[in-house]
Amino acid sequence: MRFLRKSFVGLFLLAATLALAIFALDMVRSAIEARGDNERRGGGGRERVFAVNVVPFTPGQEIPELVVFGEVQSRRVLDLRSSVGGTVIELHPSFADGGTVAKGDLLVRIDPSDAETAVALIEADLIDAQADLKQAIDAVTLAEDEVLAAREQSQLREKAAQRQRDLLNRGVGTAAQLESAELAASSAEQSILSRRQALQTAQGRVSTAQSRVTRIQINLEEAQRNLTDTKIYATFDGVLSGVTLVEGGTVSGNAQLGQLVDPTMLEVAFRVSTSQHARLLDENGALRPSAVTATLDVLGTSIDIEGQLSREAAVVGEGATGRLLFASLANASGVRPGDFVTVSIIEAPLEWVARLPATAVSSTSRVLVVGQEDRLEEIEVALVRRQGDDVLVRARGLRDRLVVAERSPLLGAGIKVRPLRPEDANKEPEAPAMVKLDDEERAKMIAFIEANNRMPAEAKKRVLSQLKKPEVPAQMVERLRGRMGG
Repeated sequence: MRFLRKSFVGLFLLAATLALAIFALDMVRSAIEARGDNERRGGGGRERVFAVNVVPFTPGQEIPELVVFGEVQSRRVLDLRSSVGGTVIELHPSFADGGTVAKGDLLVRIDPSDAETAVALIEADLIDAQADLKQAIDAVTLAEDEVLAAREQSQLREKAAQRQRDLLNRGVGTAAQLESAELAASSAEQSILSRRQALQTAQGRVSTAQSRVTRIQINLEEAQRNLTDTKIYATFDGVLSGVTLVEGGTVSGNAQLGQLVDPTMLEVAFRVSTSQHARLLDENGALRPSAVTATLDVLGTSIDIEGQLSREAAVVGEGATGRLLFASLANASGVRPGDFVTVSIIEAPLEWVARLPATAVSSTSRVLVVGQEDRLEEIEVALVRRQGDDVLVRARGLRDRLVVAERSPLLGAGIKVRPLRPEDANKEPEAPAMVKLDDEERAKMIAFIEANNRMPAEAKKRVLSQLKKPEVPAQMVERLRGRMGG
Protein backbone atom coordinates (compact mmCIF):
# COMPACT_ATOMS: atom_id res chain seq x y z
CA MET A 1 0.00 0.00 0.00
CA ARG A 2 2.78 2.39 0.83
CA PHE A 3 4.43 1.65 -2.49
CA LEU A 4 1.24 2.40 -4.43
CA ARG A 5 0.67 5.61 -2.55
CA LYS A 6 4.17 6.86 -3.30
CA SER A 7 3.81 5.83 -6.96
CA PHE A 8 0.60 7.86 -7.34
CA VAL A 9 2.18 10.90 -5.66
CA GLY A 10 5.16 10.68 -8.01
CA LEU A 11 2.94 10.42 -11.07
CA PHE A 12 0.91 13.43 -9.92
CA LEU A 13 4.03 15.55 -9.39
CA LEU A 14 5.36 14.49 -12.79
CA ALA A 15 2.09 15.44 -14.51
CA ALA A 16 2.01 18.84 -12.74
CA THR A 17 5.61 19.50 -13.75
CA LEU A 18 4.90 18.66 -17.37
CA ALA A 19 1.80 20.92 -17.37
CA LEU A 20 3.77 23.86 -15.97
CA ALA A 21 6.52 23.31 -18.49
CA ILE A 22 4.06 23.27 -21.39
CA PHE A 23 2.38 26.47 -20.07
CA ALA A 24 5.76 28.21 -19.78
CA LEU A 25 6.74 27.18 -23.32
CA ASP A 26 3.43 28.52 -24.64
CA MET A 27 4.00 31.87 -22.90
CA VAL A 28 7.51 32.11 -24.37
CA ARG A 29 6.21 31.28 -27.85
CA SER A 30 3.44 33.92 -27.57
CA ALA A 31 5.95 36.53 -26.43
CA ILE A 32 8.24 35.71 -29.35
CA GLU A 33 5.37 35.97 -31.83
CA ALA A 34 4.19 39.26 -30.33
CA ARG A 35 7.69 40.66 -30.56
CA GLY A 36 7.96 39.53 -34.14
CA ASP A 37 4.65 41.22 -34.98
CA ASN A 38 5.80 44.43 -33.32
CA GLU A 39 9.03 44.32 -35.23
CA ARG A 40 7.19 43.70 -38.50
CA ARG A 41 4.85 46.63 -37.74
CA GLY A 42 7.72 48.91 -36.97
CA GLY A 43 7.39 48.71 -33.16
CA GLY A 44 4.46 49.52 -30.86
CA GLY A 45 6.07 52.17 -28.69
CA ARG A 46 5.52 55.15 -31.00
CA GLU A 47 3.14 57.92 -29.85
CA ARG A 48 0.00 58.33 -31.90
CA VAL A 49 -0.35 61.73 -33.57
CA PHE A 50 -3.79 63.01 -34.61
CA ALA A 51 -4.36 65.26 -37.60
CA VAL A 52 -6.75 68.10 -36.64
CA ASN A 53 -8.24 71.04 -38.49
CA VAL A 54 -7.28 74.32 -36.85
CA VAL A 55 -8.36 77.95 -37.25
CA PRO A 56 -6.53 81.05 -36.00
CA PHE A 57 -7.99 82.98 -33.07
CA THR A 58 -8.28 86.48 -34.54
CA PRO A 59 -10.24 88.95 -32.36
CA GLY A 60 -11.76 92.05 -33.90
CA GLN A 61 -15.08 93.67 -34.66
CA GLU A 62 -18.02 91.44 -35.53
CA ILE A 63 -21.59 92.46 -36.41
CA PRO A 64 -23.91 89.74 -35.07
CA GLU A 65 -27.26 88.90 -36.61
CA LEU A 66 -30.36 87.85 -34.70
CA VAL A 67 -32.35 85.25 -36.67
CA VAL A 68 -36.02 84.64 -35.79
CA PHE A 69 -39.21 83.67 -37.62
CA GLY A 70 -42.09 86.01 -38.36
CA GLU A 71 -45.28 86.49 -40.34
CA VAL A 72 -45.91 89.09 -43.03
CA GLN A 73 -48.98 91.25 -42.55
CA SER A 74 -50.43 94.42 -44.05
CA ARG A 75 -50.55 97.65 -42.07
CA ARG A 76 -53.76 98.68 -43.86
CA VAL A 77 -56.59 96.15 -43.95
CA LEU A 78 -60.20 97.32 -44.32
CA ASP A 79 -63.22 95.15 -43.57
CA LEU A 80 -65.91 95.68 -46.21
CA ARG A 81 -69.27 95.79 -44.42
CA SER A 82 -72.75 96.70 -45.53
CA SER A 83 -74.48 99.24 -43.28
CA VAL A 84 -77.86 98.42 -44.81
CA GLY A 85 -79.43 95.17 -45.90
CA GLY A 86 -80.90 94.34 -49.26
CA THR A 87 -80.34 92.63 -52.58
CA VAL A 88 -77.03 93.09 -54.41
CA ILE A 89 -77.76 94.47 -57.87
CA GLU A 90 -74.23 95.36 -59.01
CA LEU A 91 -70.68 94.18 -58.31
CA HIS A 92 -67.28 95.38 -59.48
CA PRO A 93 -65.89 93.19 -62.30
CA SER A 94 -62.89 92.34 -60.08
CA PHE A 95 -64.96 91.71 -56.95
CA ALA A 96 -63.46 88.30 -56.22
CA ASP A 97 -60.80 86.84 -53.98
CA GLY A 98 -57.51 88.28 -55.24
CA GLY A 99 -59.16 90.94 -57.41
CA THR A 100 -57.35 94.27 -57.75
CA VAL A 101 -59.31 97.52 -57.37
CA ALA A 102 -58.41 101.21 -57.38
CA LYS A 103 -59.36 103.98 -55.01
CA GLY A 104 -62.88 105.27 -55.71
CA ASP A 105 -64.09 102.19 -57.61
CA LEU A 106 -67.68 101.12 -56.96
CA LEU A 107 -67.39 97.67 -55.40
CA VAL A 108 -70.94 96.77 -54.37
CA ARG A 109 -74.34 98.33 -55.04
CA ILE A 110 -77.38 97.26 -53.03
CA ASP A 111 -80.96 97.77 -54.22
CA PRO A 112 -81.77 101.38 -53.10
CA SER A 113 -85.59 101.15 -53.47
CA ASP A 114 -86.34 100.87 -49.75
CA ALA A 115 -83.88 103.60 -48.87
CA GLU A 116 -85.27 105.95 -51.55
CA THR A 117 -88.84 105.35 -50.28
CA ALA A 118 -87.76 106.11 -46.72
CA VAL A 119 -86.12 109.35 -47.87
CA ALA A 120 -89.26 110.43 -49.79
CA LEU A 121 -91.56 109.77 -46.82
CA ILE A 122 -89.34 111.66 -44.43
CA GLU A 123 -89.11 114.59 -46.86
CA ALA A 124 -92.94 114.73 -46.97
CA ASP A 125 -93.04 114.72 -43.14
CA LEU A 126 -90.48 117.51 -43.15
CA ILE A 127 -92.70 119.64 -45.42
CA ASP A 128 -95.65 119.19 -43.03
CA ALA A 129 -93.52 120.03 -40.03
CA GLN A 130 -92.15 123.15 -41.71
CA ALA A 131 -95.73 124.26 -42.54
CA ASP A 132 -96.76 123.78 -38.90
CA LEU A 133 -93.73 125.76 -37.84
CA LYS A 134 -94.67 128.62 -40.17
CA GLN A 135 -98.24 128.66 -38.80
CA ALA A 136 -96.91 128.69 -35.24
CA ILE A 137 -94.62 131.60 -36.07
CA ASP A 138 -97.52 133.53 -37.65
CA ALA A 139 -99.65 132.83 -34.58
CA VAL A 140 -96.93 134.26 -32.36
CA THR A 141 -96.82 137.42 -34.47
CA LEU A 142 -100.61 137.82 -34.23
CA ALA A 143 -100.57 137.20 -30.47
CA GLU A 144 -97.90 139.87 -30.04
CA ASP A 145 -100.06 142.37 -31.97
CA GLU A 146 -103.06 141.53 -29.79
CA VAL A 147 -101.00 142.06 -26.63
CA LEU A 148 -99.87 145.41 -27.99
CA ALA A 149 -103.46 146.46 -28.77
CA ALA A 150 -104.62 145.38 -25.30
CA ARG A 151 -101.91 147.50 -23.73
CA GLU A 152 -103.01 150.55 -25.72
CA GLN A 153 -106.64 149.90 -24.75
CA SER A 154 -105.63 149.62 -21.11
CA GLN A 155 -103.78 152.93 -21.28
CA LEU A 156 -106.82 154.68 -22.73
CA ARG A 157 -109.08 153.21 -20.00
CA GLU A 158 -106.62 154.35 -17.32
CA LYS A 159 -106.62 157.89 -18.72
CA ALA A 160 -110.42 157.97 -18.72
CA ALA A 161 -110.51 156.85 -15.08
CA GLN A 162 -108.01 159.52 -14.13
CA ARG A 163 -110.10 162.18 -15.87
CA GLN A 164 -113.16 161.13 -13.87
CA ARG A 165 -111.14 161.42 -10.67
CA ASP A 166 -110.16 164.96 -11.58
CA LEU A 167 -113.75 165.92 -12.39
CA LEU A 168 -114.94 164.41 -9.10
CA ASN A 169 -112.32 166.39 -7.20
CA ARG A 170 -113.60 169.66 -8.83
CA GLY A 171 -117.17 168.66 -8.01
CA VAL A 172 -118.19 168.28 -11.61
CA GLY A 173 -118.26 164.47 -11.94
CA THR A 174 -120.14 161.80 -10.04
CA ALA A 175 -118.98 158.76 -8.13
CA ALA A 176 -120.93 156.46 -10.45
CA GLN A 177 -119.03 157.74 -13.48
CA LEU A 178 -115.69 157.23 -11.69
CA GLU A 179 -116.60 153.72 -10.71
CA SER A 180 -117.56 152.86 -14.29
CA ALA A 181 -114.26 154.25 -15.57
CA GLU A 182 -112.21 152.26 -13.05
CA LEU A 183 -114.12 149.07 -13.91
CA ALA A 184 -113.33 149.64 -17.59
CA ALA A 185 -109.61 150.13 -16.78
CA SER A 186 -109.54 146.92 -14.74
CA SER A 187 -111.17 145.02 -17.60
CA ALA A 188 -108.46 146.34 -19.93
CA GLU A 189 -105.72 145.05 -17.59
CA GLN A 190 -107.40 141.64 -17.50
CA SER A 191 -107.48 141.61 -21.29
CA ILE A 192 -103.71 142.16 -21.36
CA LEU A 193 -103.16 139.10 -19.20
CA SER A 194 -105.32 136.99 -21.49
CA ARG A 195 -103.45 138.18 -24.59
CA ARG A 196 -100.08 137.46 -22.95
CA GLN A 197 -101.22 133.96 -22.08
CA ALA A 198 -102.23 133.42 -25.72
CA LEU A 199 -98.78 134.69 -26.78
CA GLN A 200 -97.03 132.17 -24.53
CA THR A 201 -99.17 129.36 -25.96
CA ALA A 202 -98.25 130.44 -29.51
CA GLN A 203 -94.56 130.55 -28.61
CA GLY A 204 -94.82 127.03 -27.15
CA ARG A 205 -96.30 125.84 -30.44
CA VAL A 206 -93.29 127.35 -32.23
CA SER A 207 -90.82 125.45 -29.99
CA THR A 208 -92.75 122.20 -30.49
CA ALA A 209 -92.87 122.69 -34.26
CA GLN A 210 -89.17 123.59 -34.35
CA SER A 211 -88.28 120.44 -32.39
CA ARG A 212 -90.37 118.34 -34.73
CA VAL A 213 -88.63 119.84 -37.76
CA THR A 214 -85.21 119.12 -36.20
CA ARG A 215 -86.08 115.48 -35.48
CA ILE A 216 -87.39 114.97 -39.01
CA GLN A 217 -84.22 116.56 -40.44
CA ILE A 218 -82.11 114.12 -38.40
CA ASN A 219 -84.21 111.23 -39.68
CA LEU A 220 -83.81 112.58 -43.21
CA GLU A 221 -80.02 112.74 -42.85
CA GLU A 222 -79.97 109.16 -41.56
CA ALA A 223 -82.18 108.01 -44.43
CA GLN A 224 -79.91 109.79 -46.90
CA ARG A 225 -76.87 108.09 -45.34
CA ASN A 226 -78.59 104.75 -45.69
CA LEU A 227 -79.26 105.58 -49.31
CA THR A 228 -75.59 106.52 -49.76
CA ASP A 229 -74.48 103.32 -48.00
CA THR A 230 -76.20 101.25 -50.66
CA LYS A 231 -73.01 101.95 -52.67
CA ILE A 232 -69.69 100.72 -51.30
CA TYR A 233 -66.53 102.30 -52.74
CA ALA A 234 -62.84 101.39 -52.41
CA THR A 235 -61.09 103.88 -50.15
CA PHE A 236 -57.58 102.96 -51.39
CA ASP A 237 -55.84 100.85 -54.01
CA GLY A 238 -55.70 97.25 -52.90
CA VAL A 239 -56.50 93.57 -53.34
CA LEU A 240 -59.73 91.89 -52.24
CA SER A 241 -59.67 88.95 -49.88
CA GLY A 242 -62.24 86.65 -48.29
CA VAL A 243 -64.96 87.50 -50.84
CA THR A 244 -67.98 85.20 -51.02
CA LEU A 245 -70.67 87.60 -52.29
CA VAL A 246 -72.31 87.15 -55.70
CA GLU A 247 -74.63 89.40 -57.66
CA GLY A 248 -78.29 88.83 -56.77
CA GLY A 249 -77.49 87.68 -53.25
CA THR A 250 -79.06 89.18 -50.16
CA VAL A 251 -77.01 90.78 -47.41
CA SER A 252 -78.01 91.88 -43.94
CA GLY A 253 -76.99 94.99 -42.09
CA ASN A 254 -73.37 95.09 -40.86
CA ALA A 255 -72.54 91.85 -42.73
CA GLN A 256 -68.89 91.48 -43.76
CA LEU A 257 -68.53 91.23 -47.53
CA GLY A 258 -64.74 90.76 -47.62
CA GLN A 259 -61.49 92.57 -46.92
CA LEU A 260 -59.54 95.17 -48.84
CA VAL A 261 -55.79 94.68 -48.31
CA ASP A 262 -53.09 97.14 -49.30
CA PRO A 263 -50.23 94.98 -50.72
CA THR A 264 -47.75 97.88 -50.73
CA MET A 265 -47.82 98.64 -47.00
CA LEU A 266 -46.46 95.39 -45.61
CA GLU A 267 -44.64 94.65 -42.39
CA VAL A 268 -43.38 91.56 -40.61
CA ALA A 269 -44.34 90.69 -37.03
CA PHE A 270 -42.01 88.48 -35.00
CA ARG A 271 -41.43 87.61 -31.36
CA VAL A 272 -38.06 87.68 -29.58
CA SER A 273 -37.02 86.74 -26.07
CA THR A 274 -36.50 89.33 -23.37
CA SER A 275 -32.70 89.03 -23.56
CA GLN A 276 -32.74 89.37 -27.34
CA HIS A 277 -35.02 92.40 -27.03
CA ALA A 278 -32.54 94.03 -24.63
CA ARG A 279 -29.80 93.77 -27.29
CA LEU A 280 -31.95 95.75 -29.73
CA LEU A 281 -32.33 98.80 -27.45
CA ASP A 282 -30.20 101.94 -27.50
CA GLU A 283 -28.69 103.82 -24.53
CA ASN A 284 -32.04 105.48 -23.77
CA GLY A 285 -33.97 102.19 -23.73
CA ALA A 286 -35.71 102.89 -27.06
CA LEU A 287 -35.87 100.44 -29.94
CA ARG A 288 -33.09 101.07 -32.46
CA PRO A 289 -34.15 101.33 -36.13
CA SER A 290 -31.95 98.35 -37.00
CA ALA A 291 -31.79 96.96 -40.52
CA VAL A 292 -33.90 93.85 -41.12
CA THR A 293 -33.90 91.26 -43.89
CA ALA A 294 -36.96 89.05 -44.38
CA THR A 295 -36.27 85.88 -46.39
CA LEU A 296 -39.02 83.82 -48.00
CA ASP A 297 -38.03 80.33 -49.12
CA VAL A 298 -40.00 79.37 -52.25
CA LEU A 299 -39.14 75.88 -53.52
CA GLY A 300 -35.46 76.38 -52.84
CA THR A 301 -35.39 79.95 -54.15
CA SER A 302 -34.98 82.70 -51.56
CA ILE A 303 -36.69 86.07 -51.83
CA ASP A 304 -34.99 88.72 -49.68
CA ILE A 305 -36.81 91.90 -48.66
CA GLU A 306 -35.02 94.70 -46.86
CA GLY A 307 -36.72 96.47 -43.99
CA GLN A 308 -36.28 98.33 -40.73
CA LEU A 309 -37.45 97.89 -37.15
CA SER A 310 -40.38 100.23 -36.62
CA ARG A 311 -42.13 99.53 -33.32
CA GLU A 312 -42.97 97.00 -30.61
CA ALA A 313 -46.25 95.87 -29.11
CA ALA A 314 -47.48 97.74 -26.03
CA VAL A 315 -48.29 94.56 -24.07
CA VAL A 316 -46.80 91.08 -23.98
CA GLY A 317 -50.10 89.31 -24.57
CA GLU A 318 -51.94 86.69 -22.60
CA GLY A 319 -50.12 83.36 -22.55
CA ALA A 320 -47.12 84.77 -24.49
CA THR A 321 -43.54 85.55 -23.53
CA GLY A 322 -40.85 87.85 -24.81
CA ARG A 323 -41.60 90.89 -26.95
CA LEU A 324 -43.58 91.26 -30.18
CA LEU A 325 -41.74 93.48 -32.67
CA PHE A 326 -42.72 94.90 -36.05
CA ALA A 327 -40.51 95.81 -38.99
CA SER A 328 -41.64 97.74 -42.05
CA LEU A 329 -40.70 96.24 -45.43
CA ALA A 330 -39.56 98.28 -48.41
CA ASN A 331 -40.43 97.14 -51.93
CA ALA A 332 -42.05 93.95 -50.66
CA SER A 333 -42.70 92.41 -54.04
CA GLY A 334 -43.16 88.66 -54.14
CA VAL A 335 -44.60 88.28 -50.63
CA ARG A 336 -48.18 88.44 -49.39
CA PRO A 337 -49.77 88.84 -45.97
CA GLY A 338 -49.65 85.53 -44.14
CA ASP A 339 -46.27 84.42 -45.54
CA PHE A 340 -43.95 82.78 -43.00
CA VAL A 341 -40.47 84.28 -43.34
CA THR A 342 -37.06 84.16 -41.69
CA VAL A 343 -36.09 87.51 -40.19
CA SER A 344 -32.45 88.56 -39.78
CA ILE A 345 -31.84 91.62 -37.60
CA ILE A 346 -28.51 93.45 -37.57
CA GLU A 347 -27.39 94.01 -33.98
CA ALA A 348 -24.91 96.53 -32.64
CA PRO A 349 -21.23 95.75 -33.48
CA LEU A 350 -19.20 93.79 -30.92
CA GLU A 351 -15.55 94.59 -30.28
CA TRP A 352 -12.70 92.20 -29.41
CA VAL A 353 -14.52 89.01 -30.31
CA ALA A 354 -13.37 86.11 -32.49
CA ARG A 355 -15.50 83.94 -34.76
CA LEU A 356 -15.00 80.20 -34.32
CA PRO A 357 -16.88 77.11 -35.51
CA ALA A 358 -19.49 76.01 -33.00
CA THR A 359 -17.84 72.56 -32.93
CA ALA A 360 -14.68 74.12 -31.47
CA VAL A 361 -16.33 75.08 -28.16
CA SER A 362 -17.37 72.52 -25.58
CA SER A 363 -20.50 72.64 -23.46
CA THR A 364 -18.40 74.17 -20.67
CA SER A 365 -17.12 76.98 -22.94
CA ARG A 366 -13.61 75.57 -23.39
CA VAL A 367 -11.47 75.23 -26.51
CA LEU A 368 -8.41 73.16 -27.45
CA VAL A 369 -5.39 75.23 -28.49
CA VAL A 370 -2.21 73.96 -30.16
CA GLY A 371 0.68 74.63 -27.77
CA GLN A 372 4.37 73.84 -27.65
CA GLU A 373 5.56 70.79 -29.56
CA ASP A 374 2.11 70.65 -31.18
CA ARG A 375 0.48 69.46 -27.98
CA LEU A 376 -3.05 70.51 -27.09
CA GLU A 377 -3.98 72.85 -24.27
CA GLU A 378 -7.52 73.40 -22.97
CA ILE A 379 -8.43 77.06 -22.32
CA GLU A 380 -11.69 78.60 -21.15
CA VAL A 381 -13.37 81.29 -23.29
CA ALA A 382 -16.38 83.58 -22.82
CA LEU A 383 -19.26 82.74 -25.17
CA VAL A 384 -20.81 85.99 -26.44
CA ARG A 385 -23.16 84.99 -29.28
CA ARG A 386 -24.19 82.01 -31.37
CA GLN A 387 -24.36 82.71 -35.07
CA GLY A 388 -25.71 79.66 -36.89
CA ASP A 389 -22.81 77.18 -37.19
CA ASP A 390 -20.38 79.70 -35.66
CA VAL A 391 -19.90 81.28 -32.25
CA LEU A 392 -18.46 84.62 -31.13
CA VAL A 393 -16.14 84.31 -28.14
CA ARG A 394 -13.74 86.42 -26.08
CA ALA A 395 -10.53 85.27 -24.40
CA ARG A 396 -7.24 86.78 -23.22
CA GLY A 397 -3.89 85.69 -24.54
CA LEU A 398 -5.17 83.70 -27.54
CA ARG A 399 -4.48 86.18 -30.36
CA ASP A 400 -3.22 84.40 -33.49
CA ARG A 401 -3.06 81.03 -31.74
CA LEU A 402 -4.43 77.94 -33.46
CA VAL A 403 -7.71 76.53 -32.15
CA VAL A 404 -8.97 73.03 -32.95
CA ALA A 405 -12.01 73.50 -35.21
CA GLU A 406 -13.67 70.17 -34.40
CA ARG A 407 -13.47 68.59 -30.96
CA SER A 408 -13.76 64.83 -30.53
CA PRO A 409 -13.60 62.39 -27.60
CA LEU A 410 -10.11 61.35 -28.78
CA LEU A 411 -8.68 64.84 -28.25
CA GLY A 412 -7.70 66.37 -24.94
CA ALA A 413 -5.02 68.32 -23.14
CA GLY A 414 -1.52 66.95 -23.77
CA ILE A 415 -2.38 65.06 -26.96
CA LYS A 416 0.14 65.55 -29.77
CA VAL A 417 -1.46 66.66 -33.04
CA ARG A 418 -0.59 67.59 -36.57
CA PRO A 419 -2.36 70.92 -37.34
CA LEU A 420 -4.11 71.22 -40.69
CA ARG A 421 -4.71 74.86 -41.54
CA PRO A 422 -7.52 75.92 -43.91
CA GLU A 423 -4.99 77.12 -46.47
CA ASP A 424 -3.40 73.68 -46.50
CA ALA A 425 -6.56 72.19 -47.97
CA ASN A 426 -6.19 74.37 -51.07
CA LYS A 427 -2.63 73.26 -51.71
CA GLU A 428 -1.99 70.52 -54.26
CA PRO A 429 -0.64 67.36 -52.60
CA GLU A 430 3.05 66.77 -53.15
CA ALA A 431 4.03 63.78 -55.22
CA PRO A 432 5.40 60.94 -53.05
CA ALA A 433 9.15 60.41 -53.08
CA MET A 434 10.22 57.50 -55.28
CA VAL A 435 13.27 55.24 -54.98
CA LYS A 436 14.86 52.59 -57.20
CA LEU A 437 15.37 49.08 -55.80
CA ASP A 438 17.97 46.56 -56.80
CA ASP A 439 16.78 43.19 -57.98
CA GLU A 440 17.78 41.36 -54.79
CA GLU A 441 15.91 43.68 -52.42
CA ARG A 442 12.91 43.80 -54.74
CA ALA A 443 12.74 40.00 -54.76
CA LYS A 444 12.96 39.85 -50.95
CA MET A 445 10.11 42.31 -50.56
CA ILE A 446 7.96 40.47 -53.08
CA ALA A 447 8.60 37.17 -51.31
CA PHE A 448 7.78 38.79 -47.94
CA ILE A 449 4.47 40.11 -49.24
CA GLU A 450 3.52 36.83 -50.89
CA ALA A 451 4.27 34.93 -47.67
CA ASN A 452 2.15 37.28 -45.55
CA ASN A 453 -1.17 35.51 -45.07
CA ARG A 454 -2.68 38.24 -42.92
CA MET A 455 -2.71 40.90 -45.62
CA PRO A 456 -5.99 41.23 -47.60
CA ALA A 457 -5.83 39.99 -51.17
CA GLU A 458 -6.59 43.39 -52.74
CA ALA A 459 -3.95 45.16 -50.64
CA LYS A 460 -1.41 42.46 -51.46
CA LYS A 461 -2.17 42.79 -55.16
CA ARG A 462 -1.79 46.58 -55.03
CA VAL A 463 1.55 46.42 -53.17
CA LEU A 464 2.94 43.78 -55.51
CA SER A 465 1.99 45.84 -58.56
CA GLN A 466 3.86 48.84 -57.11
CA LEU A 467 6.90 46.74 -56.24
CA LYS A 468 7.16 45.49 -59.81
CA LYS A 469 7.48 49.05 -61.16
CA PRO A 470 10.92 50.59 -61.79
CA GLU A 471 10.40 53.15 -59.02
CA VAL A 472 8.67 52.42 -55.69
CA PRO A 473 7.33 54.99 -53.18
CA ALA A 474 9.98 55.63 -50.53
CA GLN A 475 7.38 55.54 -47.73
CA MET A 476 6.34 52.01 -48.75
CA VAL A 477 9.97 50.86 -48.88
CA GLU A 478 10.68 52.19 -45.39
CA ARG A 479 7.56 50.54 -44.02
CA LEU A 480 8.45 47.16 -45.55
CA ARG A 481 12.04 47.36 -44.34
CA GLY A 482 10.78 48.01 -40.82
CA ARG A 483 8.44 45.01 -40.94
CA MET A 484 11.13 42.76 -42.43
CA GLY A 485 13.60 43.86 -39.75
CA GLY A 486 16.11 44.98 -42.28
